[in-house]
Amino acid sequence: MLRWALIFFIIAIIAAVFGFGGIATAAAGIAKILFYLFLVVAVVMLVSALLAGRNITR
Repeated sequence: MLRWALIFFIIAIIAAVFGFGGIATAAAGIAKILFYLFLVVAVVMLVSALLAGRNITR
C-alpha cells in the first residue's frame, strides 16, 4: 500500500513538471489517501500485536 502511495506521488510530481495540473492533483490526492490508509492499518496491527503479546506472556 505504501508502495502505491509512492508511485502515485511520483506520478503527481512528473505530471506537475509537465504542466498537467489536474492529473497531478488527482494523483497527489490518491497518494495521500493511500498513505493515511497505510498509517491506520499500521496502527491497528501494532495495537493488535501488543495486545496479543500481552495475552501470551500472562
